[in-house]
Amino acid sequence: MSKIDKSKLPSRHATEGPDRAPHRAFYYAMGLSEEEIHQPFIGVATTWNETAPCNITLRRQAQAAKRGVAATGGTPREFTTITVTDGIAMGHQGMKASLVSRETIADSVELCVRGHAYDGLVGIAGCDKSLPGMMMAMLRLNVPSVFIYGGSILPGRFKGRDITIQDVFEAVGEHSSGAMTDAELLEIEKVACPTGGSCGGQFTANTMACVSEAIGLALPNSTMMPAPYDSRDEYADAAGREVMKLIKSNLRPRDIVTRKSLENAATVVAASGGSTNAGLHLPAMANEAGVEFDLFDVAGVFKKTPYIADLKPGGKYVAKDLYEAGGVPVLLKALLDGGYLHGDCITVTGKTIAENLSEFEFPTDQDVIRTTNAPITPTGGVVGLRGNLAPDGAIVKVAGMARLQHSGPALVFECEEDAFAAVSNHEYKEGDVFVIRNEGPRGGPGMREMLSTTAAIYGQGMGEKVALITDGRFSGATRGFCIGHVGPEAAVGGPIGLLKDGDIISIDADVGTLDVALSDEEMSDRKKNWQSREHEFQSGELWKYSQLVGSARDGAVTHPGAKAEVKCYADS
Repeated sequence: MSKIDKSKLPSRHATEGPDRAPHRAFYYAMGLSEEEIHQPFIGVATTWNETAPCNITLRRQAQAAKRGVAATGGTPREFTTITVTDGIAMGHQGMKASLVSRETIADSVELCVRGHAYDGLVGIAGCDKSLPGMMMAMLRLNVPSVFIYGGSILPGRFKGRDITIQDVFEAVGEHSSGAMTDAELLEIEKVACPTGGSCGGQFTANTMACVSEAIGLALPNSTMMPAPYDSRDEYADAAGREVMKLIKSNLRPRDIVTRKSLENAATVVAASGGSTNAGLHLPAMANEAGVEFDLFDVAGVFKKTPYIADLKPGGKYVAKDLYEAGGVPVLLKALLDGGYLHGDCITVTGKTIAENLSEFEFPTDQDVIRTTNAPITPTGGVVGLRGNLAPDGAIVKVAGMARLQHSGPALVFECEEDAFAAVSNHEYKEGDVFVIRNEGPRGGPGMREMLSTTAAIYGQGMGEKVALITDGRFSGATRGFCIGHVGPEAAVGGPIGLLKDGDIISIDADVGTLDVALSDEEMSDRKKNWQSREHEFQSGELWKYSQLVGSARDGAVTHPGAKAEVKCYADS
């Protein structure tokens, strides 16, 4: 094994030369040998914790990644960061911390790597915001990096069918309408999540896991294997070995994440009926890479991509089924063969995506993934919208929806809790358009997800009979006519902040429009009387986030990104 010259690597600042004797003393205290101290240092960052099942298998996988690093001439240094788990934060004030946690994860990984001068990074993540957060840190630091997804949970079983956490949220609505007994609700909550791992449908975690392969930061076929499978450790070990190859070749994340690879990632989101949250996370990742790629760019890809993966919440199957059908490479292979992917994008293997996929054949003995010439629908499972109610755009998941148009009177709420109370008390009627505002990135603050409310509506059997729009977000598990990311948000005077009960709102997800039947003059008159609504978080992290965060259109980011960078950490 050839020794790697550290003279141009960041860790030289902490380990090389007589003046670094005090620094080396700390490493000897932790049991490192002289040889290990003078090898490249690889951060092995995980979001392991006991907040949720998404994260509890990550420590095991980190040990495997460390073995891979150590076996190939590197010195692994493990550290952890936070997560906020959406399923537990959902439906109360805790959800305000969810999107904010993405920035905290990226910031904390950056600070640990910078502070200790690590040369490379293996990032292992499980919960929704931890996936983009970890990949954002890789792009920000731009040291050779490999991403590992912790894997999905196994499906639960209820009344003879596979279920996910989505079914439990919808069961709350069924229970409130009398369609489910107390005993049935208790049973479903006990059986829905039988193992460790992230939520099992094509919700945000699995969507961003697919993105990690499509964008080139994860090893091929490394994401869909369920979390409980010990064989996941082989991928973690391989990731540790791969990052050492990247150190030698100096292939970095920004070499991999380009405009074309971001388009590949958006293609996979649309083709799989993935989470609308990708409309936030892809622009945020692009910001870290210095690439212009906003919500409208994402939506442009969505509009021309066929929907081919029959995955929950809009379809029938869960992540385990996709794994057994061949994993993400099957999905990518179908898209590449159909001409929907840029096959020349480089990946962490050092090969292009087309070269990686040359090893895979599209299996015909499965019906989880279709070919692009026989799609479920000819356009993507996620759609971007624009109109006089959303000049800066909005987003909706249409996978599995029977209708793509809705027009009806507004029912306006200033926060999610008020809307949920109205649903629980059946204080709405067929045709209504729920408007939940002041839940945007700045106004919330934190841009909460609305799964509790949308699932309750669906559980009451009204999911296809009403619509909901918000400047907040939706869970990847949301289904029904639910439009999020409406921008500009109410807190900055966006049109959603000017609506009144009874205003007629029209949504057309086929054409891609979101409008209110008000003249420009009426909107202008209302704007004169509009006043911003001060939120209650006037100190702490949520206050700080509200001061820094930008628009949903650009990913709700809190700093200028690589385009404003003077010197990249990796070149320090």
